[in-house]
Amino acid sequence: MIPSTVIVVGSGLAGLTATIQLLGQRIPVLMLERFSHPGGNSIKASSGINGAPTPFQPIPNSDSVAAFHDDTVTSAGAPLVAASGAEKTRRQNLIETLVGQSSGAISWLADEQGIDLSRVAQLGGHSFARTHRGAGKKPPGYDIVSTLLGRVTGDELFRMETGRRVTKLLREAGGQVSGVEYTYVRDNETVVEKAYGPVVVASGGFAGDARGLLARYRPDLAGIPSTNDHREGTQPLLQEIGAAVVDMEHVQVHPTGFVDSKDPEAAVKILAAEALRGEGGILVRGDGRRFVNELEKRETVTHAMMEQAKEFPTTARQWDVNLVLDEGAAAALQMHLGFYTMKGLIRQTTVGELAEEIPLLHGALREYVDVVSEKTKDPFGRQSCGHWTLTEVLPESRVYVGKVTPVVHFTMGGVVINERSQVLDGQGQPIPGLWAAGEITGGLHGQNRLGGSSLLECVVFGRIAGDEAAAFYQGLDGQCLASS
Repeated sequence: MIPSTVIVVGSGLAGLTATIQLLGQRIPVLMLERFSHPGGNSIKASSGINGAPTPFQPIPNSDSVAAFHDDTVTSAGAPLVAASGAEKTRRQNLIETLVGQSSGAISWLADEQGIDLSRVAQLGGHSFARTHRGAGKKPPGYDIVSTLLGRVTGDELFRMETGRRVTKLLREAGGQVSGVEYTYVRDNETVVEKAYGPVVVASGGFAGDARGLLARYRPDLAGIPSTNDHREGTQPLLQEIGAAVVDMEHVQVHPTGFVDSKDPEAAVKILAAEALRGEGGILVRGDGRRFVNELEKRETVTHAMMEQAKEFPTTARQWDVNLVLDEGAAAALQMHLGFYTMKGLIRQTTVGELAEEIPLLHGALREYVDVVSEKTKDPFGRQSCGHWTLTEVLPESRVYVGKVTPVVHFTMGGVVINERSQVLDGQGQPIPGLWAAGEITGGLHGQNRLGGSSLLECVVFGRIAGDEAAAFYQGLDGQCLASS
């Protein structure tokens, strides 16, 4: 039987990107989304998407594919260093594909999809400013995902069904994936249905699976808040049909999730975008002392916060840290600041008003101002201070401040894929009819992901998965014509 559609599981950026590639070749798509609203975690992304070199980067621009590659390898760390043979080659191929196609991914979004990516910031672990976002009021994740949703929803070959939980991947006798089984609730009863066709899985990671996969692979993270709503990890669905997994123990704890004064012990936090630090923001302990290069790798900043800041004795594991910006940094982040201040997560105040609350902040600001003005070198090695403009620290100097704490954010581990987005089994062989892209996959980021590379991997490998699934589907159709 020749299927009538390609099935895409998940409606985040990876799934949408694959769908656009499929629809562009006039191949019908059935998208299954387990929640009631599409967009996944991609729609919440707040810092942007990496790409190098691009026309949006600051001029003169010395960034390159090679520099981006080196930063990614350095960030990946031990898993790449320790790998050997075919495993090392596979990981290297994934990284080379990601960085080599990053400029094309930015062009595809900006030129073909009409998305503004004109603002560029330098995030932690990057040697250049290469994380792109728009100049408007929409966060980058929302802007990108909502635009792509608009592209696909009007196409007659596209059908999305929400509230559908995929429970099984179907395989033929020869091992080829031929569809999915899924459930949904209708009239208070659970309905089980099947759909047939090649499958692209883009259902995300397991950072919200606190009582399941996260508890299994990283029990030490219990009690640390998350940026993820509860969602069951879907890697086991692929493992059931023989897919291999890798790096499942590598979970990224992002250094900055906002502590909401209205609900300080909330288990789910709003992310304080890394762009806040990239544009000049600094981190200070509860007493006001700076303690880290804010643009170090995420794992480095998180470790410093946990080591040097006071941990609150509450049910949630949280640390006493403040994020501080001046007016220059705030002006470069108007879209972010508008949302955060509306939510009460960041407030505008003055140095004088903060004196009793954060006693040593005045001295920390004076030292940082000297760094910005190049009177002294930063004692923590920070090289870029973004758009910080404060040159004299007075009691009336206006600043913006918010409480932040480390939060479970992203899972680097997942199903094993190759550079063609094919899902591999335990022997390193592709499982026919099955592709994966985005956070469901593992092996690309090693032990630490660079900020801005999550959206990038969704676009790069989502496009590859879509094109590969299209070719497979067209091959099936060709077999039908040949036999008729």
